[in-house]
Amino acid sequence: MESRTWWWVGGGAVVLAVILFFVFGGGESGDTTTTAAAAADTTTTGAPEPGDTEPDATTTTAAPLIGEGVLVGLAFDVGGRGDLSFNDLAALAWDDGKVMYGYDGEELAPDAEGTDREENLRLLAETGHNLIVANGFAFAQNVWRVGTENPDVFFTITDSCPQDDTFATVDMANVRCMLFAEHEGSFLVGAAAALKSETGTIGFIGGVTIPLIQKFQAGFEAGARHVNPDINILDAVYLTDPPDFSGFGDPVRGNEAATALYGQGADVIYHAAGGSGLGLFQAADALSTDDQHLWAIGVDADQYNGVGDAALQEHILTSMLKRVDVAVGNTIEEYLMGTVTPGAVIFDLAVDGVGYSTTGGFVDDIAAELDALKAQIVDGSIVVPDALPAS
Repeated sequence: MESRTWWWVGGGAVVLAVILFFVFGGGESGDTTTTAAAAADTTTTGAPEPGDTEPDATTTTAAPLIGEGVLVGLAFDVGGRGDLSFNDLAALAWDDGKVMYGYDGEELAPDAEGTDREENLRLLAETGHNLIVANGFAFAQNVWRVGTENPDVFFTITDSCPQDDTFATVDMANVRCMLFAEHEGSFLVGAAAALKSETGTIGFIGGVTIPLIQKFQAGFEAGARHVNPDINILDAVYLTDPPDFSGFGDPVRGNEAATALYGQGADVIYHAAGGSGLGLFQAADALSTDDQHLWAIGVDADQYNGVGDAALQEHILTSMLKRVDVAVGNTIEEYLMGTVTPGAVIFDLAVDGVGYSTTGGFVDDIAAELDALKAQIVDGSIVVPDALPAS
């Protein structure tokens, strides 16, 4: 799936149909909303040549871009630009939007521990940014505080809704929550892992032990067991525990975890660990032998394309696509068009907000089976768990 196709479909700008509902704090549901954006017009102005008194009707110039004069800020989470994952997807949408719509703005990345997330949001608000993208669930309380202080600034947050100091979800008129059905996409790559494993043993690496990442694990394990009830799924390895979120940006630790899982017999490992996933790919390459080819499954972006290393690409079976670029791009577009709505918006399999990649051709032989599973999830025949079973 080409990641730069989020704005244009069939020659027109089409915003994905999305289901609005709150998934945090009491499970209140909202309305279903479908929006569509239109392209900026061009006009014939006939700008006069020097010395002319009448315009030249043959001269055509574009109308002002709808984003001119607007500042859109981007606050990355740990790992920042270059993580080959969700931060890079947000950056892709932001970069492309600047070219298409003509807005300007600053991007800021936190320190390795993420201690200055709120400072970055406040700096963007204080420097006149009209729309601020907070790219990560850990911004939940920061968005609540800074958004409350700046009601005229519109915020959008990835993977969460704003939360107050008691961690209660807060409905804010100037905040959109961009949420994803990660468990549905993870179900498909879990099925791929079980179908492709030759040892019958697979594994999972999570960046930080939090419910969001356990949602990936739950879907992955459910998908694997759906196609092979006898599959051996090793105990998941999580790189850090809150409040330490460095597990999303530590390839060395990712490599160590992958080495341990491959050493226990896994031949396919899925990661939901942000930039730490690079260590998984490196371990798969280093530990493969002539007798055993080890596989890794990427996350968020199509990581086969992202790594840019042919040796590592040979080990990336597929990636669970989490279309942060779609969510960020659509929100920016809707803001500029004046149609943006606050509240929770979910991107699921039904709208291709999640999915799996086929780059490299390694899952071509099982794509029909995976697509059949996707159809069953979309029509409700398969209900994918979004949390691990209670222990």
